[in-house]
Amino acid sequence: MTQSPVARLRRELRQVCAAAGVTAEDRARLVLAVTQLAESAAHTGLSSSRVDDRLTVTLRLPSPVGQPRRNALPLLPDAGDGETLTWHLGAGHPAVTVPDDDERATREEMLALVARTDVIAKEQRELKHELAETNSGVLAMYVELEERDERLRRAHSVIFRELEDALRPSPPHVAGFELAVHYAPSEPDSPAGGDLYDWFVLPDGDVHITLVDAVGHGVTSTRHALTVTHAIRTLALEGHPFPDLIGHAARTLATIEPDLMATVLLARLDPATGDITFANGSHPRPVLVTPAGDTELLVPTHVGRGVGFPDPGSGSLVHRTLAPGDLVLLYTDGLIESRKNYQEGEARLRAIAPHHAGDPTAAIPGTLAAKMHDVVLHADDTVVMVIRRKHETLGRE
Repeated sequence: MTQSPVARLRRELRQVCAAAGVTAEDRARLVLAVTQLAESAAHTGLSSSRVDDRLTVTLRLPSPVGQPRRNALPLLPDAGDGETLTWHLGAGHPAVTVPDDDERATREEMLALVARTDVIAKEQRELKHELAETNSGVLAMYVELEERDERLRRAHSVIFRELEDALRPSPPHVAGFELAVHYAPSEPDSPAGGDLYDWFVLPDGDVHITLVDAVGHGVTSTRHALTVTHAIRTLALEGHPFPDLIGHAARTLATIEPDLMATVLLARLDPATGDITFANGSHPRPVLVTPAGDTELLVPTHVGRGVGFPDPGSGSLVHRTLAPGDLVLLYTDGLIESRKNYQEGEARLRAIAPHHAGDPTAAIPGTLAAKMHDVVLHADDTVVMVIRRKHETLGRE
């Protein structure tokens, strides 16, 4: 597959940083900054040099970059003429190997930033605890640090919103089907959450969908959810049987992330026939909505357990053949637990969904989230995914 100019630029930049032994965190921030600049530029030029323990990277752009935009980059460049931006990074660490695959390299960099933010968050909590035990003579200093902490939190929120967007892939193109998704964090300025999804087309043409809700909040839950989605994607692409994916992933991750707990819902769609199969590990049950307005909870005969739960696995599978116009809703518990009543939320969703089954597919997830959250007694991250079979005849492309 031919890489885009931006992807080639990222690859060149990663190779330069890897050869110089730049840390994964600094490399991730630099790659993200250069990507933001290059995506809106007609053409760019990249050069680098190393002197002793410093790596110098220079990006040439066709037009100047204003100071406000420069200040908003994840890694601030040196002062310059605006068209030529230069970064200086520490070098000299042992050279590292960076994956050639752009998606794998991006995931690796995102995990490095998430891990670093975990450390920063822990340091901030410890600092607040120490300040709280000091005497009143340092109150003024404490207030100043709180203000700095707020500015830092907002800056992290911007960076992590971009990371969240990078970690939430756009719907794949599937002949005969329309797919859409809506994500909302528990708080408007929340930088990250544990609700993640993944969808991609397998080599045989089937579509695989993973929906994960990791227990916890903040960047730790984001890292856990990303770990689960990546593990299941790897197993699926290696050809492991669909019914075994949740259990296999749970056993694999048990020694790597012993504290990880997450509910998991998997779907496997055959676009040629409209057949869809679900594997459920402790996750909220999908809802099928027909053009006539009928709804059905897709409930397995034997309920499975999620990653980190006792006896993990998918239990029994649920199979359906979607007719033209049929709609399937996949979601995390944030959608139905806003009033602190799981069953009441399921019932309301089944009552509301048919009224919007005729809406444009792209608008349905956001509309359902807004309707379900008219009263919020318990805020939580929310993902709503929609799969709709079109009315025309289906077939593999």
